Amino acid sequence: MDASAGSFVAVRRLSGSDRAAAFHHSSSAEVVTGSTAWIGRGLSCVCAQRRDSDARLSFDLTPLQEECLQRLQNRIEVQYDSANREHQEALQALWCAAFPGTELRGLISEQWKEMGWQGKDPSTDFRGGGFISLENLLYFARNYPKSFQELLRKQNGDRAIWEYPFAVAGVNITFMLIQMLDLQAVKPRSLFGAVFLKLLSENDRAFDILYCITFKLMDQQWLDMHATYMDFNMVMKSTRRQLERELLIEDIQRVEDMPSYRLLAR
Repeated sequence: MDASAGSFVAVRRLSGSDRAAAFHHSSSAEVVTGSTAWIGRGLSCVCAQRRDSDARLSFDLTPLQEECLQRLQNRIEVQYDSANREHQEALQALWCAAFPGTELRGLISEQWKEMGWQGKDPSTDFRGGGFISLENLLYFARNYPKSFQELLRKQNGDRAIWEYPFAVAGVNITFMLIQMLDLQAVKPRSLFGAVFLKLLSENDRAFDILYCITFKLMDQQWLDMHATYMDFNMVMKSTRRQLERELLIEDIQRVEDMPSYRLLAR
């Protein structure tokens, strides 16, 4: 990643329209979303903060949990490849799910900005989250289409003049969850990661479902905090704290038992 990159994109709501306009800023100190460098650099201060106590924790895994974690890690390791036919088809499927009935003129097109990508080539924004971030968005669109469309089109609540860009925010959420749950470690080093692996052993799609929960929860926090684009880091911190609280609820046996799951609508 280019550590010197400092541009970002916010989305301005236009009265009487679902379309969004892109706003570009050059100050790296104010980066909110969009730059692939920010996804790795800026989110580290939001999502990868380690408590001193975490370093002393280690959790043994059952064979089933090890298998589930390995499958998820295999997905996490896959980088988006714009020359890969499967990846191209997944990107096209995302467009069709987001804008049914609207023809996509190409995998590189100005149309992608309508979904909240930084530019006309979404592949440049996947570098921070990998192919799994595209899989997460596609899973959200296919399994919770009502919630997906509400967030994409910013249909609910009193929205800010400058909104977060939907798609790039989605990539950030994937990155945040991977860091929060310490999913690239051999075994979990936090209680949250250990709890999540129990949920993953119950449902191999637990990460995708948790992603959908997190996206909807983030948007709810955004509305509750009357946030604008400069508040994105603060909203993500608040979202993470709420997720951590819910993961530690004693009777959570499935990811669908989390209270915020009720925010999702199919």
